[in-house]
Amino acid sequence: MNSDFDCTRVLEKALLETSATLDGFGDDFAPQIRTADEKFGDFQANGVLPHAKKHRGNPREMATQLVDALPSSQHWETSIAGPGFINFRLSSDYLLGWIAPFEDREKLARAVASENPFKAVLDYSSPNTAKQMHVGHIRSTIIGESLARLLAFCGHEVTRDNHLGDWGTQFGILLYAIKRQGSSLDDLGDDPVAELEDLYRKGNAWTKEDEGALAEARGELVGLQGGDPESMALWERIREISMESFQAIYDLLGVRFDHAHGESFYRDRVDQVYDSLLRHGICEENEGALVVFHPEHKRFAKQPFLVRKKDGASNYATTDLATLWFRSEEWAADQVVYVTDGRQRDHFEQLFLTAGKWFAAEDKTLPELSHVWFGTILGEDNKAIKTRDGQPVKLADLLAEAVRRALVMVEEKNPGLEPAEAQRRARIIGIGAVKYADLSQDRTLDYVFSWDKLLAMQGNTAPYLQYAVARISSIFRKLEGDPSSLMEQARPPETEHERSLARKLIFFPLAIEQTLRELKPHFLCTYLYELATGFSSFYNHDKVMVDDSREQGLRLMLCARTKLFLETGLEILGIETLEEM
Repeated sequence: MNSDFDCTRVLEKALLETSATLDGFGDDFAPQIRTADEKFGDFQANGVLPHAKKHRGNPREMATQLVDALPSSQHWETSIAGPGFINFRLSSDYLLGWIAPFEDREKLARAVASENPFKAVLDYSSPNTAKQMHVGHIRSTIIGESLARLLAFCGHEVTRDNHLGDWGTQFGILLYAIKRQGSSLDDLGDDPVAELEDLYRKGNAWTKEDEGALAEARGELVGLQGGDPESMALWERIREISMESFQAIYDLLGVRFDHAHGESFYRDRVDQVYDSLLRHGICEENEGALVVFHPEHKRFAKQPFLVRKKDGASNYATTDLATLWFRSEEWAADQVVYVTDGRQRDHFEQLFLTAGKWFAAEDKTLPELSHVWFGTILGEDNKAIKTRDGQPVKLADLLAEAVRRALVMVEEKNPGLEPAEAQRRARIIGIGAVKYADLSQDRTLDYVFSWDKLLAMQGNTAPYLQYAVARISSIFRKLEGDPSSLMEQARPPETEHERSLARKLIFFPLAIEQTLRELKPHFLCTYLYELATGFSSFYNHDKVMVDDSREQGLRLMLCARTKLFLETGLEILGIETLEEM
């Protein structure tokens, strides 16, 4: 993070210089920084009062001496309040000097660019092939995409990997069902993935009812794992059908991947994992299986990390270790971020412990590993969201419903709008609303899904932020003349609402920094909401179209920077904006 753009350092410098001028006050005087107004970032030194009390002096007189001893600065202003509080605030000249250079997204990106960029691999979404994506996939998909965009915006090299569940026992059952029913994978109807799911359910029922059917399904799995041409051709077609279905949803969400290396990609690498873990004494045989224990861990000393099943089959642990090795060797990853459901915390904690020992034994540098986990989406009954018949909500159906509801809003507001334009706006508003409803929550918490709340035009919602952008756009559409020439004449902020909005703007880099540090998008959402409400307050109190060119120039600049920061923040979150709503 570029410290030149961190306003808090300016105020910290003021406090340090204050302390340095007080040799006569003794060593016990230590100005403290406390946030007097966290929302806007003014600071206050409150070390005078205890010092004055100890030395039986007048705190206000001591505060006056302290302020008089301070060197003059163009960056901050001081004042004395009450019995001797010394207030520091950024000067109007500093505020103008800070916001003026940010004319475009590139300059804003440079302000938050990392001084030590690294290579990051983001592992997210990861649906199972031959199954439809349901509402449970949306959190991993959009949280992962927003973090990938955030890391890239801060100058890091990002690789997006969709680690598909495309290998395993279930494919033996599915291949058996396809062959038994005589199904053609080129004629599965309008919803081929739903038909594949139905075939798997039939196959699963058959194998439970009939030992002969189970033996045939196992034979199909052996054939697939052995590379039988017919089985491999069917498996590849299943994967293609699934990917087409997934891609339709990813296109709607504005999500992209650099790779879709599923579990199948690593099937020829798992033996190397077994051999290396055994050679270094990291795993051991236990009741026919290969497991890893971690004696130093309270729970994992007895809770095994299963890396090979009794029947010799690999599992998630095996492929995850092989995947991590590949990402380190082939992609030179410095950091790997896994975005999954919180119920997988034990798995990833054991994976990270095992990988640490394995990489150390191989004298390899382990990438920094992060498990970005999230809670559950709840229905209004506070239970995991389901359809009326108790089934998981299909993600495609949820997104279609969001667009449908948004279209009603768009048509009510703009009844004469062309159908294609109405549909475009509905897609941007509806999809944005669903994304923001999720991203604006602390990801570690469950949250209740509510159509009324997420599509509301007031409150911390995507439509509210999108409307703020559209309202600013309308200001510039109505403007006569060149806004750039007017902004060049801008005077420093003077009114309460000018200063308040300018102060909120300068906290953009800090919001980005906190979001990146915690890997929690809701910090950025909170900042954008506060920026939008700050703009609304400014717009309602300070007229933008005024006769004074310097005053108008400043207010246009505040509008332009607010629009840029909102659009940039929403783009990082994967949310589109509109020029008109």
